[in-house]
Amino acid sequence: MTPFEAATHADPYPYYAYLRRQGGLFFDADLRLWIASSANAVDALLGHPDCRVRPLHEPVPAAIAQGAAGMIFAGLMRMNEGPQHMCPRMAIEPALAAVETERIAGLVARLVETLPVEHLDELMFTVPVCVIAALIGFPASQLQDVARLTRDFVACLSPLSDDIQLDSAHGAATRLRQLFSALLSDANDSSRFLSHVQSACAASAWRDREALIANLIGLLSQTCEASAGLIGNSLVALHREPGLLAGGQQVADLVAEVARYDSPVQNTRRFVAQQCNIEGNVLAPGDTVLLLLASANRDPGANPEPDRCLLERTQRRTFSFGAGRHQCPGQPLALAIAAEAVSAWLRRQPAASVGAFRWRYLPSLNGRIPRFHGDRDTQR
Repeated sequence: MTPFEAATHADPYPYYAYLRRQGGLFFDADLRLWIASSANAVDALLGHPDCRVRPLHEPVPAAIAQGAAGMIFAGLMRMNEGPQHMCPRMAIEPALAAVETERIAGLVARLVETLPVEHLDELMFTVPVCVIAALIGFPASQLQDVARLTRDFVACLSPLSDDIQLDSAHGAATRLRQLFSALLSDANDSSRFLSHVQSACAASAWRDREALIANLIGLLSQTCEASAGLIGNSLVALHREPGLLAGGQQVADLVAEVARYDSPVQNTRRFVAQQCNIEGNVLAPGDTVLLLLASANRDPGANPEPDRCLLERTQRRTFSFGAGRHQCPGQPLALAIAAEAVSAWLRRQPAASVGAFRWRYLPSLNGRIPRFHGDRDTQR
């Protein structure tokens, strides 16, 4: 097994434990990259200023650099450092923090009732994106289109995507940019969220409209697969341990623990810009590091009894949303949306019915997203 294959393996966690025993950070000669598997190493790398989110020589993946999806990618704060990272973050992060959890519950309930989400996969991939789109200010008539376009766009983020998927991603990027441009131009109909963002832009004198559009699209794309994985993996956990919600435990506690226990984002990368020393290892400029977030989550030095799914875990450390300057600013919102979506599904389909599903994981080098089937013969 390789760390990339582990992301969609039925049970990668014994393998991650094996890697931690090899040392928290070591160089894999076959893969020609460093592998960080311990909580200490992952934490140090996420916080180090010389470990960047993109290689200096390729700020945008070559496969999409010449198209509309590449233009959006180039503006994403999570794919940039310095002002290109901090300016949009300072505009968007306060708006995310201001969203009330009670509003999320109402939005999810309304969307589940009004959208065609008869199948679990539809709920996983459609409802979270529609929640964010509604918060941003899109009307109900456009939510499904926005969700569909977002799912097409996220194909540009995967090296496994073929030419047809990349063409669809470029088309989706173009259409999403048009929709957001129209939304930003309608000053008389701004949502509370968008008004908050625009006020923060004005206060900081940040006026890069194209970068703002890119990062609003980025909110949707980050929500899409990560939230789908978090919802799906929470239901997988219930399948494996039907008693997790017995005794009054809350779905929100389940989702928060599953984000650690069975992360929807198994790994991420960092690229060394300047020589640095991490955990006693000298990393050279140009080196690539694979950070096994899911392994760090299961490090007993970070979380006692890491291989148990404990809903009442105290001082939980979760690396699934990153850490340091690139920690996901929407973490509380993502957890709230996933919890409400799981709750809505369980109201429709009791927890016992989860056992009727089988699943396989969508092809990915870093995401762990189950696709559910009713066929009991489907491989898990």
